[in-house]
Amino acid sequence: MTDGMPQDTAVIVGAGHGLSAALARRLARAGHRLVLGARDADKLGDLADETGARVVPLDATDPAAVAALFDSLPEAPRVAVYNPSARVRGPITDLDPDAVRAALDVTAHGAFLMGQAAARRMLAADPRDGVRGTILFTGASAGVKGFPNSASFAMGKFAQRGLAQSMARELHPQGIHVAWINIDGAIRNPGRTEPPGNPDSMLNPDAIAESYLQLIRQDRSAWSDELTLRPWVERF
Repeated sequence: MTDGMPQDTAVIVGAGHGLSAALARRLARAGHRLVLGARDADKLGDLADETGARVVPLDATDPAAVAALFDSLPEAPRVAVYNPSARVRGPITDLDPDAVRAALDVTAHGAFLMGQAAARRMLAADPRDGVRGTILFTGASAGVKGFPNSASFAMGKFAQRGLAQSMARELHPQGIHVAWINIDGAIRNPGRTEPPGNPDSMLNPDAIAESYLQLIRQDRSAWSDELTLRPWVERF
């Protein structure tokens, strides 16, 4: 059963069993046809069966593969979401430069590749009520403040946030909604439990998915280009 949205295509890059799965289920209920890209596509069989999604093996850092995914869509996507990120932990003096470069390739360059491919398809589509589509990037608090021993993650998320800001200023006037979502806290994904005596200290992935859908449905007269989500018990 759907809740009123038309049968538009939604692409989720970096799909998995946590936030991506919650988002896939919510978009499916909203009436979207889903395309899920993941490095390990075999793990998404149950989710694909549940949501009717098409699953595509995808290395988000491969320009040709990302372009091919979007070119293979029979119509321009109405929604595109980028979820992957990578990090290398450790003191700045000990980090392996090649490992840092690989992490940046996933978090920042992959985001660029998806944003570019999605924008190309959306710009070629006819707008509906003045809107061609929505591109969302899943960020983190590391894109606002760099934490110790996490240089690569801060670099990647700051770059991702800057990408989204630049794309928003360029594409909003052309009918494409772009936003970066700061997930400011741990997500209650499968296998994660909250500390005893501290309920609601993690973000509920279903609640995050609902916020993504609200962004997708925003009226263009009041588009957000950035949203911060944090548990109500989080200390600022």
